[in-house]
Amino acid sequence: MSKNVHADQRIELCGVSKAYPVGASSFLALDTLDLTIPGGEFVAVVGKSGSGKSTLINLITGIDRPSSGTVRVGLTRVDGLDESRLAVWRGRTVGIVFQSFQLLPTLTALENVVLPMDFCKTWPPREARQRALALLAQMGIAEQANKLPCALSAGQQQRAAIARALANDPPILVADEPTGNLDTHTADVVLGLLADLARAGKTVVMVTHERDVARRVQRVVRLVDGHLQADSTDGHIATAEVALA
Repeated sequence: MSKNVHADQRIELCGVSKAYPVGASSFLALDTLDLTIPGGEFVAVVGKSGSGKSTLINLITGIDRPSSGTVRVGLTRVDGLDESRLAVWRGRTVGIVFQSFQLLPTLTALENVVLPMDFCKTWPPREARQRALALLAQMGIAEQANKLPCALSAGQQQRAAIARALANDPPILVADEPTGNLDTHTADVVLGLLADLARAGKTVVMVTHERDVARRVQRVVRLVDGHLQADSTDGHIATAEVALA
């Protein structure tokens, strides 16, 4: 049973814009974006480089703040949190999977997974270690637990990174190009793991350049120049409203 109770996993961006200074001017990465992701969906955010994909997930996770508009996750207005409350909220609510894995090189795979639990004090040390081993087993790499990241293949590192993102049992998992550094077979395995997590009740938001994602996800959101150009679901899910910015 989950240690945390997740009453609402809904993600809602209302009128969100994000501008970055560029010399004497600015670059508008997102322009008055409206987007709602209900809890438990597996969503792929697609678009060309510079379309606003990474900015979108940075706003959802609180890594960045909007220039205007609001970002809500569940009952929390993320853009209204100060830095100390934001760190606590993020540690317990959002698991982040990076394309470059970002495992700490001096820690074993097991220690990398235990680290978020130590930081947020969500499990006592012995239970944290047992949970970390169980998560690595869920990812199919339990036998790699005591190896350093440099001794793991790219696919094993990404699975360890997913296990780390799940350490505090967050209701939401955000993945930024999680298959970008993987071969086709390993990428398919990782996408399968993410789909399994969504079926188990997690909200999974994945930024990707991969074209063949529709068969894996419930919904595809396409960004073009900071605008939501298209919002579609597969044939098994009710058609979503398209909110064009």
